[in-house]
Amino acid sequence: MFHYAHLSEEEKERVFFKEPNAFFKDTEKEKLSYALGATLYIPAIHEKLYDYLVTRKYISLTTLVICLEDGIADSQVEEAEMRLKETFIGLGQALKNGIVKEEDLPLLFIRIRSTQQLKRLLSEEEIVKHITGINLPKFNSIEGEEQLSLIKKAGDAAGIKLYAMPIIETKQVIDLQTGQEELQTIKNLAVKYRENVLNIRIGATDFTGLFGIRRSIDATIYDVAVIRDCMARIINYFGQAEDGFVISGPVWEFFSNHSRLLKPELRQTPFRKYGEEGSIARRAIVNKAEDGLIKEVVLDKVNGLVGKTIIHPSHIRLVNALQVVTKEEYEDAMQIIGNQGSGVIKSKGGNKMNEMKPHTNWARKVLAKAEIYGVINENEDYTALF
Repeated sequence: MFHYAHLSEEEKERVFFKEPNAFFKDTEKEKLSYALGATLYIPAIHEKLYDYLVTRKYISLTTLVICLEDGIADSQVEEAEMRLKETFIGLGQALKNGIVKEEDLPLLFIRIRSTQQLKRLLSEEEIVKHITGINLPKFNSIEGEEQLSLIKKAGDAAGIKLYAMPIIETKQVIDLQTGQEELQTIKNLAVKYRENVLNIRIGATDFTGLFGIRRSIDATIYDVAVIRDCMARIINYFGQAEDGFVISGPVWEFFSNHSRLLKPELRQTPFRKYGEEGSIARRAIVNKAEDGLIKEVVLDKVNGLVGKTIIHPSHIRLVNALQVVTKEEYEDAMQIIGNQGSGVIKSKGGNKMNEMKPHTNWARKVLAKAEIYGVINENEDYTALF
């Protein structure tokens, strides 16, 4: 599995200074935790779920979460579990018959709705052997230990590494009276089961729902003050480099045309080199209000988040394009790692000072992303990957 599979070999050679490396569900955790990128959610009852897995309908899709929680109605739970099992049995047959190869499958996760459901799913061998892990919505200090323990034991029993992705989104976390204690307890659990915790995810939709808020298409999640403040606390608890946790960006909810009040925020300059084709591509992004998504991903990166939850395949390329490492970032990171013990050095580009000690953790993160997302040539930009 590679990011940017939609590019031809000739395009990759032109665009990349360092091409992205392949990754699979058994790739070492330190790399895999950065590799999820645009993580698409799909309801377990979706009529084309099997196609997403077997026919590679979306060639750039690398991470798929099959949702048994808020993505389906309460009355559909039994049907969803049955269809999920049937889908994985069909997937097993497709792999056996050579219709699809294991290495071409996206990383597969299942989002559960209860601990009891988790137990049922982990007893299904046909499901467990094909998935990378389990998403744990509304992760909390009461059920968290049991859920993480169940996942670890199931993976050990199957002889595979099975991962958990806790989703932090409960009232106990965002409430100022209970938040600090809840976050500390959740962090303690994540540290205890560190080898099985692949990614920390933030459930912004559930958080906003607690306040009767829904952001408009003209705003990013960072414009919603109460959510921004809570995200800052989550990053504070889990994002410090010594803890080793990768945090992903919260979901962007919009995927079609909406009326706009504010002007677009996507510059024309990066698209001009493509001529009329570039102008058309930019208009398409603006018309779908995907410039808002681009801005939010940029802000995710500024805050140290990697990858993003998405709900529409059209967002895959945009999110993943913005994860690529620029050549300037790569050269700065290499300079910093290669000069440990030094003080301050002028950057190779001559436009900044690189300080070895304070910038080391940033440099390590950049080099980890470079392995997965590649390094783009200095004469190219993100638009080449859209």
